[in-house]
Amino acid sequence: MIEPVRAVCPGSFDPITRGHLDIIERARTVFSEVIVAVGRNTSKNYLFEGDERLELVRESVADIDGVTVEPIDGLLSEFCKEHDASVIVKGVRFGSDFDYELQMGQLNRILSGIETVLLPAGREYGTISSSMLREVAANHGDISPFVTPAVNAAVRSKLGY
Repeated sequence: MIEPVRAVCPGSFDPITRGHLDIIERARTVFSEVIVAVGRNTSKNYLFEGDERLELVRESVADIDGVTVEPIDGLLSEFCKEHDASVIVKGVRFGSDFDYELQMGQLNRILSGIETVLLPAGREYGTISSSMLREVAANHGDISPFVTPAVNAAVRSKLGY
C-alpha cells in the first residue's frame, strides 16, 4: 500500500485567485492531503492583513476535501517538518517563475530534504497574478472572472466601492 503524502502549497494569497485554486485542486488530485500555507513576504505590500487572507483562503477551499489552511511564519522547510509534509507544490506561469522556484526548491531540498513539485499554470489563468488583480481593482476594473465571488466582494469592500 502506498503511504499517504502530505503536500504544502505556500503563498501570500493577496488575494487568492482562481489560478491559485487551480493549482491547489490539481495538487489535491496527486497528493493525499494539501496544506495551504498562508504566509507573509516581507518584500510585498499587502491589501489584506494576514487574518483576512487566511479567512479568504479558508472560504475559497472549503469545498475541497483533503485541503486545510494554516498560517506560516518563518522558514517553509521548518513549516513542512512541523506539519509532516514531504512535498512543496508551487505553480509556475513563466520562465522567470520557474527560475525563481527552481532556486527555492534546491535551497529547500538542501535545508530539509523536502522535494518541490512545480505545476504549470492552467492556460485560462496562466497570465494573472494577485498583484495584477490588485492594480486592476484599485482602478475600479472588474476582477470577477479571476476570483471567487466572496474574494471579489472582499476586494471591492476593502477598496471602498
